[in-house]
Order: sequence, then C-alpha cells, then structure tokens
Amino acid sequence: MLASIARERSIVVGKNAERLEALFREHFGSPTVGAVRAQAPGRMELAGNHTDHQGGKVISAATTQNVQVMACPNEQRRINLLMEGYGSATIYLDEADWRSPRDEERNTSCSIVRGMAALFEEAGGALRGFDMVTCSDIPPGAGLSSSAAFEMAVGSALSKLFSSTARTWESAMDLTMAGVVAEQRYFGKPCGAQDQMTSAHGGVVFMDFKSSVPDVSPIEFDAASCGHTFCIVDSRSDHSRFTAEFAQITREMGDVARALGVGRLGDSPVGTFLQRLPELRTRLGDRPCLRALHFYDEDRRVKQQHEALMQGNFQVFLQQARLSGASSAQYLQNVSPYTKDGTEQPALVIMGLCAHLLGDCGAWRIHGGGFGGSVLAVVPDDRLDHFVSEMNAALGYDACLLVDMGAPGARAFRL
Repeated sequence: MLASIARERSIVVGKNAERLEALFREHFGSPTVGAVRAQAPGRMELAGNHTDHQGGKVISAATTQNVQVMACPNEQRRINLLMEGYGSATIYLDEADWRSPRDEERNTSCSIVRGMAALFEEAGGALRGFDMVTCSDIPPGAGLSSSAAFEMAVGSALSKLFSSTARTWESAMDLTMAGVVAEQRYFGKPCGAQDQMTSAHGGVVFMDFKSSVPDVSPIEFDAASCGHTFCIVDSRSDHSRFTAEFAQITREMGDVARALGVGRLGDSPVGTFLQRLPELRTRLGDRPCLRALHFYDEDRRVKQQHEALMQGNFQVFLQQARLSGASSAQYLQNVSPYTKDGTEQPALVIMGLCAHLLGDCGAWRIHGGGFGGSVLAVVPDDRLDHFVSEMNAALGYDACLLVDMGAPGARAFRL
C-alpha cells in the first residue's frame, strides 16, 4: 500500500508541474529565456510542539506535498503574481515604500512575495521585475506549513532567477531566516524557524535551537519499514483564524522566561523554574506556567525520541509521542481554539477518536501550531484501512491524508 501511495504522489508532483506551466502560458504567455521553476515541500512535525521559539529541540520531516513556482523576468518595474487559489496581485517596484509591509496584505500570499522580494534586495540581490505563478497541493490551514513552503519556493525562485547579478541566500540557513522574517514582519505571524528550515533542508531532521544559529542534523529514518503509516487528520478548522491565540503562546512563554531573567525558556534550567513556581504563578497566573512546564517536558521528550529513532526503537518514539499529545492538550492548551461559546473543539474530538480507534497502539498528537489545524496519527499498517474508514465516517468527510516523508528540500532550476 505504501508503495502505491508513493507512486500516486510522484504522479501528483508531475501534474502540478504541468498545471504550473499551463497557468503561466495562460496568463503571461510562453516563458522567455531566464525563466525558472522552483518547488519546496511542506513539513510534518514529528516531535517538539512549540519548542523551537524557546530555544528547544524539534524533529521534523519534509513531505511530498509541495508548493511549485514558475517565474520569468519581465521588462517592467513590477512583480506580476498569479497564485492559484489565492488570486492575482501586482507589486510596483517604483513605489518608494514598496519594501514596507502593508496592513491590507496581512495573512495573504502577496505579503510573503513582497517580503521575500524586499529581503532579497536587502541581502544584496539585484531585483528586477518578474512574472510569477504558483500552485500547491499542500492543504491550506491544515498544519503542513503551506506558508513556509511558499516562502522557501519563492525565495529559491528569486535566487535562481537573479543569480547572474548576485549570489544571495546561498545556504539553506540563509533562505530559512529570510522566510522567518517574511512571515513575522510581512505575513504577520510570530513563527519560529522549524517550518522554513525543514522545507529548506528536506528529509527528516533533528533541530536544536539553543544557539543563535540552529543546529540541524539529518536522521536516517525509513518510515516505510516501521510498520506504521503517518496520517494527518484535518479538523477543517483553519488555524490561520487563530493567529492571535498562537501568538499568545509565544508571549506567555516569553513572560515566564523574562521573569526568570532570560530571553527564552531554554536558557534557564527547569529546576530554577520549579523553585520559583509559587512566585511565577502569583505574578503571571497559571496558564503561562503550565505552558512553560510543557516546554521543559516536551524538550526532554524530543531528546528521547531522537535517541529512539537513532537506535531503531520505534516503540519508545510512539510512547513519547502520545505523552506529547496529552501535554499539548492539558498544559500547552493549543488543541482547541478559543471561542466564546466553546463549541469549536474539532481537533480534540479527533484526538478522542484516535484514542478510541487505536487504544494502546500507535500514537496521536496535535500537529504544529494547533488551535484547529490537524492531528498527526501514527497508525499501525494492519489497522490503517479500518482507522481511515472509521475516522472519515465519524467526522462526516474525508479527513485523512496519508503522508510520505523525506522529500528533498527547496530547490530551483532554469527551464
């Protein structure tokens, strides 16, 4: 079954490329000399929920779902965009303030293109006008980091498109950090760097954000031979609606860190946090402290899961993944979006169904930022068909996306 899924995914990638070229020809005509194509994968968070922005550890994997971009220089002082599913836009490079973020573009794909273009020029790139089309098979709002993949694909295209005039963003780390700034400053989401870094690097990676330059180590993990399938269960609750709630996690963890006299929780030992817990609860309240406790325990879990994968002990990995899911629900509190009447808890319903269907087998955890989005379920292969059919029936729609991991990182080539 897994082999057939892989074949289907390779066919989808080919269809995406054909669709991309057809879109370009339809809207901009035949690409001229200098045209480039770029693509970047989505990412699946295997371990480490809300740890990267506090100097912690993460395990993440690039997925075969990706964003594809085609771009071609034009003779105009403007960027013409057609983003399949997200409309069209134009960025005028002769406007004095074109490099500045626009309030009306917040949470839009256009804001990311503006940000990446401005940052490319800021880094020394000789930017000129260009036409660009984009398409994606990453489900938006489902937690597979479509925005990070979009940033990495656009950045790769820019680097290749204008490589004859400047050597900019030569490393995956350069591209990653540009994407982070674009998402924070232009798109308006206070993200960490794990999504962009995974999309830029590809494969399955262990990341440690303790230092200013994160350490990235590849993991040789053959998911097809572990006897389980990784399944993203979509809650149909777009997490982009809850950016303020997402940002509150970073803010509250930061409040605890500053009260401890450090910039990030990872810069202070858990023992110090526990010693000062009574004072911190009085000063900040219980939820920031619970979120800090989640960070310390989650960071320790990621280390154990990394060691388990390196040693081939997949059962330990699964055990810690189940604990991660419980911690996110109980302490981090990012599984259910905050609504006035409390009616929206779709991801928590999915986690409850996972527990019902899998029992003590496999694992399930909130995926990525939370507040809707999706749940990652690791399902034994011999239970997969039953799990998918029962989950889809219980939710009333096709919720399960079987994900292949280990795809190559962001890349671009000339046509």
